[in-house]
Amino acid sequence: MKSSFRKAVRAERLKLKRSPVWLAFIALPMISAFFGTFNYLNNIEILKSEWFSLWTQHSLFLCYFFMPALIGTYCSYLWRLEHTRHNWNSFLTSPLPFPALYFGKLAQAVFMAVLGNLWIFFLYYICGKLSGLNSPFPKDAASWFLFGTIGAVAVCCVQLFFSLVIRSFAVPIGIAMAGGILGLWVTNKGMGLCYPYSLYSIGMRANNPNLELDIGAHLVNSAGYIVLFAALSVLYLRRHEISAN
Repeated sequence: MKSSFRKAVRAERLKLKRSPVWLAFIALPMISAFFGTFNYLNNIEILKSEWFSLWTQHSLFLCYFFMPALIGTYCSYLWRLEHTRHNWNSFLTSPLPFPALYFGKLAQAVFMAVLGNLWIFFLYYICGKLSGLNSPFPKDAASWFLFGTIGAVAVCCVQLFFSLVIRSFAVPIGIAMAGGILGLWVTNKGMGLCYPYSLYSIGMRANNPNLELDIGAHLVNSAGYIVLFAALSVLYLRRHEISAN
């Protein structure tokens, strides 16, 4: 199984090596960082918490709008080839076991989400230094990164399932965008930990770096969505594999 998984991961990396999706993961966080920093510098007399204030400007639109859409785009791209022409039957009759094929795609989605988060925090640090922040970089950023990444994995599992069962490339991306926007409302109502698209933004403490995170609830709910949607995806593939054979 380990050998099959490694082969599946290598195959996905080869297919995505020259993907234009990489450009979106680079460009959109840069745009968000630019406007967040611009807004911080223009309201610096009000935003007096330095690094924490800068994070509120960087994270709000990024975590609720850009990042869910980016994850949705990447997950749709991962299934795009299989939904083209007759590639679906070729995929299901591959010599590799289909759970390995699915988890190969999930590993790529998670890898991209982790890289995206690293890029976000790198931009945050650079923008802080360019803005003249000389105080120490917040230690809390490690927690934001960790729990934000865990929430991102949950979003990856949800989006991979939608992109698996929906042949359209654009519809799952629209679901991700709507999910992220709705997440802002759900979080404001105090129910964010129960909603998959809010787990990322809550983990990142989007627009609220002083938020006291319920770590247990965040971990349990993230794990629940990961297991649920991974299982649904594997079951869906199993059913269609039987039909293909």
